[in-house]
Amino acid sequence: MFTGLIQGLGSLERISSERVRILCHPAGAKAILQDLALGDSVAVDGVCLTVEEILQNGFVAAASPETLRRTTLGLSEEASYVNLETSLRVGSKLGGHFVTGHVDGTGCLQEALETASSWEVTFSVSASPIGRYIVNKGSIAVNGISLTIAECDKAGSWFKVAVIPVTWAETNLQYLKPGSFVNLEGDIIGKYVEKFLGFNAPLQNHRQQAEEVITESFLAENGFM
Repeated sequence: MFTGLIQGLGSLERISSERVRILCHPAGAKAILQDLALGDSVAVDGVCLTVEEILQNGFVAAASPETLRRTTLGLSEEASYVNLETSLRVGSKLGGHFVTGHVDGTGCLQEALETASSWEVTFSVSASPIGRYIVNKGSIAVNGISLTIAECDKAGSWFKVAVIPVTWAETNLQYLKPGSFVNLEGDIIGKYVEKFLGFNAPLQNHRQQAEEVITESFLAENGFM
């Protein structure tokens, strides 16, 4: 489990078809490496990877075929800037939101506009189930960064976030270009709510199911009225 608060940047190098080497950039190396142990989980651009080997300035991890198929890790041989975060320790502060490192799909940067106090960044969403978890003022992880959705369409085919200067300066968002792909993970709370309410039918049937499941008597019985 992660928080979506990036601890440093690294570079990704492909060792083989399913193994990658992550070299930490100096500014964040201590935060990533100081307590790192074999078997630990590290989020690399929001993808949870398991440490198989520890290097002086980084680590080696395996990426399964499913991970490569679903995330940006399978799109290129190397990446100069990847966001890094070690797993959440029990008792640590949760400054962002619960991020699992299990990416739902990818998106694409449309534009990034600098304002007086932040950056307004817009992403389109590739064909994947994540669209239904994109809601106004909800949480989303973009390349592992915990962000709040400022605006989106009903279908969740695009969304906009406001990025504060410190997040812009300390993550790889600043290096993205229009057309760059990013990893997206929807809020896990929304996924569980969907499951518990029985929303397992195609999207077009969700409203009908909600009407059948959530009634006045259901709300009264569960203390909402």
